[in-house]
Amino acid sequence: MSEKDAQPNFNTSQVTEMVKRLFMLTPVKIHSLPSFEDQNFCVVTAEGGEYVLKIMNSKDSKNPDLIEMQTYAMSFLHQNGLPTQIAVPTTSGQLMSLEEVDSGDGCLKYLVRLLTYLPGMTISKVPLTPQLLYEFGKTAARMDLILQKMEHPQLSVLQREKFIWSLSNLDALEQYLHVVDGDPLQKNVQSVLNLYRTTVDLKRSYFRKCINHGDFSNLNVLVQPDENGSYRISGIIDFCDMNSGYYIHELAITIMCMMAEHPEPMEVGGPVLAGWESVLPLNKAEKDCLYVLVLSRFCQFLVLTRYAVTLNPENEEYLMIGSRKSTPILYQLLESGKEQVEKMWFQSAAQYSEKIKIEKRLMLMGLQ
Repeated sequence: MSEKDAQPNFNTSQVTEMVKRLFMLTPVKIHSLPSFEDQNFCVVTAEGGEYVLKIMNSKDSKNPDLIEMQTYAMSFLHQNGLPTQIAVPTTSGQLMSLEEVDSGDGCLKYLVRLLTYLPGMTISKVPLTPQLLYEFGKTAARMDLILQKMEHPQLSVLQREKFIWSLSNLDALEQYLHVVDGDPLQKNVQSVLNLYRTTVDLKRSYFRKCINHGDFSNLNVLVQPDENGSYRISGIIDFCDMNSGYYIHELAITIMCMMAEHPEPMEVGGPVLAGWESVLPLNKAEKDCLYVLVLSRFCQFLVLTRYAVTLNPENEEYLMIGSRKSTPILYQLLESGKEQVEKMWFQSAAQYSEKIKIEKRLMLMGLQ
């Protein structure tokens, strides 16, 4: 079975039948939601609830322990005050069901979960103010600190040593570089790979370990308007890329994703970094590798997205959402160089942190 065949392709009639049979709920409205390699549906029921039916691809469905761990992590974060989805039990009390479907070339199995619905819109649809970027970085750090306290018998399944989206596995990109043959991007990715080997590989032992969400991005964080006319984070979704990693990986992923959305990408790092360090200050090695890790995430995203398009050309529009904007940002980072970018990010972070402190003092004094 190819990776393309692994993606589910259920229709609304099949979804209606599953929801009725597994959860004793009656759908009255169903519409599909974007997904990189799974299948998601928003389901409104006659009983008054709104849910997300998540159907895992058949490849990942072969690893129920990992899906169970992801489901537990969502619940654990929810219990600790972060806005995450939780799974609705089936009529038999299970949090997921393995569904078998005849694909025409044999039977395929898909893990199915019904998750609570979180209100809001993706952060990609609102203005990325410095305050929202600060909250984005702060929330990412809080999330990783909470996940690090998590205990579960299946915790070891997050040691995903061959997971291609892990920033510990950048060398795995070598086997996918053929998708950018003849493109100037290939030479730049190779340059970043060399930087990674001479910096990150040598300093990894100084990084602090944790559990990463792995895709804390513009499409996986929801926001709602607040009473001040700004926006607050109202949801964190999609834990499929969870893995055992390092705090600095999560921060690099967070900065990269926000840079890809912002009209002035180079202005993103400071506020996100300030928010992160308000919860978890970086150590020397982590600071020294942040620039290269952000470059590395851009390379992962650009190469693996191109590869995904070769498998699912009909899904190109969704898959390439951020790719066209990300290539020039990668080039801009490389042209600016490590010293200039780090100076910009860390000086901006210090200035924004000071601004936050002053605002808090003024609020305590009743002057704001």
